[in-house]
Amino acid sequence: MSAELCGRLVELFGWIDPGPGSSHLVSDTSGWWRDPQVLADLGPALVAPFRSARPTVVVAPAVTGLILGPLAATALGVGFVPAHKPGDGRLPAGPLSWAQSPPDFRGRRVDLAVRDDRLGPDDRVLLVDDWVATGAQVRAVRDLCAHRGATWLGATALVVDLPVPIADELGVRGLLTADELPAGNGPPATRRRCRPAP
Repeated sequence: MSAELCGRLVELFGWIDPGPGSSHLVSDTSGWWRDPQVLADLGPALVAPFRSARPTVVVAPAVTGLILGPLAATALGVGFVPAHKPGDGRLPAGPLSWAQSPPDFRGRRVDLAVRDDRLGPDDRVLLVDDWVATGAQVRAVRDLCAHRGATWLGATALVVDLPVPIADELGVRGLLTADELPAGNGPPATRRRCRPAP
């Protein structure tokens, strides 16, 4: 990734305090989507570590993955398959394969589904997402790939906030670590409480 893109990602990022009753700040990545040069550069930057592995399809979980997945797929010249969540209102018609994630940073398990006819044994899958905090959804998509007989290549994200052994186990690469992002206002203890937006 270019130093210019890295600098813009850091510059355009922020934290939002959702208000009373919230235990965490949430990430504000809206500046990334508004900047046309950042959008143009994200796809190639995300796929660069996996280009030589020759992915045949990009899979991304709803919701933010639906922005990044097509950018990455376009950069590779391959197709895109969304991993749907039951509550996102976009479940496709036809037979679906489902997987459930282990608990994420909020302790919740996430169900993800892909259409059976969109992923199969000839596919070499790259997962794309905006933020990987625990690897829970990455594991669920890897399970979906195994269920469909597809080859798992790994995952790429804008921000990776995983211990190195877990990132290595899952094959996760990222453009930034959470420590490279601005901490926001407040003491360091506040920074440790920050979590990505759902």
